[in-house]
Amino acid sequence: MMTSKSKYTEAYVWIWLPNMTEPVVAGKLEQDGNNLLFAYGKSYLDRKEAIPIYDPELSLNPGTIPLLNGLSAPSCIRDGAPDAWGQRVIINRMTGLKGKAASEIELSLLTYLMESGSDRIGALDFQSSPTNYVPRQSKAAPLEELMESAELVEKGVPLSRELGQALLHGSAVGGARPKALIDDDEVKFIAKFSASNDTYNVVKGEYIAMRLATIAGLHVAPVKLIQAVGKDVLLVERFDRTYTTEGWKRKAIVSALTILELDEMMARYASYEKLAEIIRKRFTEPKETLKELYARMVFNILCGNTDDHARNHAAFWDGKELTLTPAYDICPQGRAGGEATQGMLLVGLNRFSQLRVCMEGAHHFHISEEEARKVIEHQKSVIEDNWDSVCSEAQLSEVDRALFWHRQFLNPYAFEGLDE
Repeated sequence: MMTSKSKYTEAYVWIWLPNMTEPVVAGKLEQDGNNLLFAYGKSYLDRKEAIPIYDPELSLNPGTIPLLNGLSAPSCIRDGAPDAWGQRVIINRMTGLKGKAASEIELSLLTYLMESGSDRIGALDFQSSPTNYVPRQSKAAPLEELMESAELVEKGVPLSRELGQALLHGSAVGGARPKALIDDDEVKFIAKFSASNDTYNVVKGEYIAMRLATIAGLHVAPVKLIQAVGKDVLLVERFDRTYTTEGWKRKAIVSALTILELDEMMARYASYEKLAEIIRKRFTEPKETLKELYARMVFNILCGNTDDHARNHAAFWDGKELTLTPAYDICPQGRAGGEATQGMLLVGLNRFSQLRVCMEGAHHFHISEEEARKVIEHQKSVIEDNWDSVCSEAQLSEVDRALFWHRQFLNPYAFEGLDE
């Protein structure tokens, strides 16, 4: 991997405070060798309504804030950066490289922050000026144009300026798969597209999993399945934006990776058990939140979503407390056989995708063995009873239904070691 020299050495962090429709400057990021450091501005610290970007990582203190142990940048800042897909869009737009040459380029975090679109997840944006906020955004593009642009990026074909601008808007959204941002009058969506190397219908698989999770009683982001240029597109409603007549309000969000004080290099240590411990101490409605997280852990195993890593869990941050966001990215993963592991550790060092492990760890979520069994039985029944109707909603072919059933959804391995 070749790291390209960055033209950026600093950036100003702007934040939408709770219930505000316009951002204010919060502080400054500076590159210090391989580290990216942050300091609040005096004008922000003097604001009565100022909140920490995230506490305890970036508490409201003057001076450069030391990084948490092992981190090269504040994790709550990294939450606002593009992930694999957005990085590919930016590399394509900036370098024009394609194929293997593009895959060997790695830009700095500061470059990704400054070159990605401004309508990023959460309540932050990054600017070159501390006084003049200028959003990086493109004019609304038709869905067909966005899909065309995404396909060209996948193929490694350099985008024209116009097509590059079309994808800029959504370049800061996380995840590895092709996607874009769609703005309706009073609702914003993340549009997820199929990828050229998909071996099964991933888009419909995610729609089915999200719909079944909703029917099972989980708190899930609303989804719609549409078609454009003959291809399936999943629309996931954004929960970090609120429309008002004065303008859009943004909700601050931090990932579970940030909450666990980790970064991508340490993501293998992220665990549901540790997250449950933090929920008991720092979240609103901890008892109900623990039940919800437990139910999500079980459902991920039952639907074959092994990509439940710590950036696929998140919480709203109001400056004092955390509140679990709706579930998102519940996407069954490709699977040939039985044995599988989850993206996060379940209990202790065990991440095997088995319900017996969930049962063993139920007490960490303040759930009795009987309650845990009821959660499993309820979700299994919901999947079985609603499978045909939800697959029909998605117009899933019989071939794909057979491919998903007992492979991703209700794989027998999930039930091994669990007595009747």
